[in-house]
Amino acid sequence: MGLMNAFQIGREGLAVHGKRVEIAAKNIANIDTPNYTRKIPIISSNQDQSFATVLSSMGMGAMASNLGGVNFDGIVEDPTPGAKIYKPGHPDADENGYIRTSNTNAMVDIADATIAQRAYEASLGVMTISKAMATASLEIGK
Repeated sequence: MGLMNAFQIGREGLAVHGKRVEIAAKNIANIDTPNYTRKIPIISSNQDQSFATVLSSMGMGAMASNLGGVNFDGIVEDPTPGAKIYKPGHPDADENGYIRTSNTNAMVDIADATIAQRAYEASLGVMTISKAMATASLEIGK
């Protein structure tokens, strides 16, 4: 893996996990919004390889190129319906006077936001270490 691959993996991680934090924050902000449907981010790895496949692809101590990285594949809505509450005067009430509450669970979305924040920080760490390695390699050439 080259230094530029490390920068690419870090950049992708920052972008994807930043979007995950935004989605979790939006879900948390809409906990009390009637008829709001919780959003779930879909992410995938660039290469879905087992550890044995990675090891077998390495030759004479050289790392295989383009290992790792993540993609943001979009957003899906949580199909779980929110609870029904009887509020006949509410503008979103159906013909029977019921509204649907948000299907967002605060504990789940706070946990998702925490995990996404830690993944973002890890990607930032990859970028910081890669920058330090690039700087050190430039110092060698002096």
